[in-house]
Amino acid sequence: MEAVPGTPFGVVHLDVPPVISGLATGALVAGIASILVSLLVICFGVAFANEGGVWASGAFTVLGVLAGVAAIVTGLLARRQIGRPAGPSAVRFTGRGLAAAGISCGAAGALLSLLGLGLALLITLT
Repeated sequence: MEAVPGTPFGVVHLDVPPVISGLATGALVAGIASILVSLLVICFGVAFANEGGVWASGAFTVLGVLAGVAAIVTGLLARRQIGRPAGPSAVRFTGRGLAAAGISCGAAGALLSLLGLGLALLITLT
């Protein structure tokens, strides 16, 4: 407790423990979902290539790319939130590793979804 000069009052700065960023957690969840959807793209595209699996693969590709882009954007927002300086009584956010993992998983999931669709189209056309 610090005394305020010239008054009988004091100032107390409460120590607020750091909080894991919800954006970082959301980025990781969206990135993992993007990777799981990309596996569906590859499975439908390869296993059911001659029975119309390319259509299902294309639909899941849209979902995988959207989830991957959401993970990347959310991870970048989380890194910005975590890096922001906090005042003495403000909430500090942690989770830089979660945000980085979400960004990388989202990028990998989007890329794998597009590669799976390309593989499905290549198998269908040959």
